[in-house]
Amino acid sequence: MAFDEEWATLRAESTQRVNTRLNGVDDGNGGRSGTGKADLAVNQDNLGSIGHEAYGLHTRLSKDGDHARPSTFEASLALNNGNFSSGAALLKVHDRWNTHLRTLLNACAQISNHLDYSKAAHAKDDVQIAGDLISVSKLNEYLK
Repeated sequence: MAFDEEWATLRAESTQRVNTRLNGVDDGNGGRSGTGKADLAVNQDNLGSIGHEAYGLHTRLSKDGDHARPSTFEASLALNNGNFSSGAALLKVHDRWNTHLRTLLNACAQISNHLDYSKAAHAKDDVQIAGDLISVSKLNEYLK
């Protein structure tokens, strides 16, 4: 199966499996209700482990993904100097690999950084909410 066909099949299947719910849940009649229980939960451990894996992939890929670059470049120059047409093709492969490698490294870095930021932001929000709740509970004590 070609990539385009497989991708189209997976996209079609995903629309059957996933329903997006914003600001509420389906009330059973095709409408929205804001009184349902939320089904999205973020776990700090999950964010941390995914971010760690993205960072590890970035680290390994930055080292191992660049392993063949110098020899590939030298081979393409040698082939070009020997008047072989495959030298230009090998140089294209070299350049394309470097472009894709940088793109993948940037994606890994963005995932890792975003999850680190999300983890820190959630922790900060938790502290803020806890502080707000403590002050409200003290007010409630005084009002009794």
